[in-house]
Amino acid sequence: MDLNQRIEAFSKLGDKIRFELRNFNPLSNSEESDMWLLARRVYQKNPWFTPESTFKSLTAIAGWLDKEDLTGWTSNYTFVEKEPLRVGVIMAGNIPLVGFHDFLTVLMSGNSIDIKCSTDDDILLPAVIDWLIEIEPRFRERIRLVTRLEHPEAVIATGSNNSSRYFEYYFGKYPHIIRKNRNSVAVIDGNETKEELTKLGADIFSYFGLGCRNVSKIYIPSGYVLDKLFESLTDYAPLMNHNKYMNNFDYHSALFLLNNAPFLTNNFLILREHDAMATPVSVVHYEFYSNFGDLSGKLQQQATKVQCIVGHNYIPFGKSQEPELMDYADGVDVMQFLLNI
Repeated sequence: MDLNQRIEAFSKLGDKIRFELRNFNPLSNSEESDMWLLARRVYQKNPWFTPESTFKSLTAIAGWLDKEDLTGWTSNYTFVEKEPLRVGVIMAGNIPLVGFHDFLTVLMSGNSIDIKCSTDDDILLPAVIDWLIEIEPRFRERIRLVTRLEHPEAVIATGSNNSSRYFEYYFGKYPHIIRKNRNSVAVIDGNETKEELTKLGADIFSYFGLGCRNVSKIYIPSGYVLDKLFESLTDYAPLMNHNKYMNNFDYHSALFLLNNAPFLTNNFLILREHDAMATPVSVVHYEFYSNFGDLSGKLQQQATKVQCIVGHNYIPFGKSQEPELMDYADGVDVMQFLLNI
């Protein structure tokens, strides 16, 4: 397959996903469509992966798989058709199909892929792979689902700070990209509209806040009245209908109370003044700043820990979970890495 044939296959995969989503209402099982049955299997395996989350993830991926967008993305690179390398990809499992961009990039680069799925997300991607192979059977010999990587020629691994040490030990001798924990932040300057603050809720709560592009910390100007933020997020109160989210909220509320740790809450979100970026589900940290220049310097110093920044001078509110094809995780150009091996 040459590049144009790969683009054609993935654009048809986008059409297939859009077709499957057309009759899929994530809020109702009345249709009993194939897509609903798949989403229900995913949810039964991992209750964090609700049908709404599956719908959101597949919708975002379908947006990437537009022929014009794929052509524009790949036009940034020089492709030389050669014998494909076997690239091992260890995928995270924090949100549905979180590893799809790596999957797409490896195959679009002309290489083959060995995929080690997370046990938390091992249903959706195999289904999508079946759709792709039905569209373009030549991909069958390029894709393998494996339980462990054996003798890869390059490795892309995503995990925690702890697992990254193991990845380095086992795969450091190969060309590799190894990703660690990252979090995303928002910068409020005080001039936000209520609509913008409501959109910030999507950056915080999409996928229950489990993604590295979810905002887990907010920088707020000194003197800012936090009630404005709480009032703008009331649309997300139904999160408490989700048992696992509710359990997290109740647990951390009780823990902070027992430890006499001050916090603010609107009964579905805990806001806590703290300098750390990483937070558990249902908790967002905030920190006041008095000088925007100082804050910019601080964010630059923390760049290796930040996935993305939301705010007026950054990613627009509500868009953190809508990356473009060129928005590579950790800012590492995976396509260029693969083409240079």
